[in-house]
Amino acid sequence: MNLLNQALGVHEQALKVKSQRLEVLAQNIANADTPNYKSRDIDFKAVMKETQMHDTAMHATSKGHFASGQGLNDEGMLYRVPFNTSFDGNTVEMSVEQAHYGKAAADYQATLNFLENRISGIRKALRGD
Repeated sequence: MNLLNQALGVHEQALKVKSQRLEVLAQNIANADTPNYKSRDIDFKAVMKETQMHDTAMHATSKGHFASGQGLNDEGMLYRVPFNTSFDGNTVEMSVEQAHYGKAAADYQATLNFLENRISGIRKALRGD
């Protein structure tokens, strides 16, 4: 199974983060009319950097060793700063959220296509095609 994990590389983790981002953006759109709702997003680059650092991080072997760095709060969640203010305190701007959702959905689909091609290549290699 380790061979399969190495073959897929970082794309498995990227797919998970992109899926979480789509969920957060969908929550923003669903709460567009909720008073005082704060629009959130996931910083994909920061989360992936943190994930890769954990994979290659040095581990403390003694209680006296210092921990290295700090993790992201709430798994990379950030609050979006709105372009226009609203009277009810809601920071969701529907056009911005829809644009972000569309781009995130296209990124997710591209990652799925890449993984599908990678798995297809592995399947062909195992069959001897």
